[in-house]
Amino acid sequence: MAAKKKLNFEGAMARLEEIVSLLERGDAPLEQAITLFEEGAKLLRECTRQLDEAEQKVTILTAGRDGEIVEEPFGDTN
Repeated sequence: MAAKKKLNFEGAMARLEEIVSLLERGDAPLEQAITLFEEGAKLLRECTRQLDEAEQKVTILTAGRDGEIVEEPFGDTN
């Protein structure tokens, strides 16, 4: 069996959306639905891990001049 290629965030999200679509149709046999659900759960964990890692990098990059971390929410323009 060939090793699975690790997906980048965008690839993982695209596959996760595909899995959700397949499961929402409701026509997959039970065993296939369970396999798809398990794959989706793994992809979700991987996407969450990658987002957490990106957030940590952004926090480091936005550190203040005196070394204190300046946290600002994304998209908050008010």
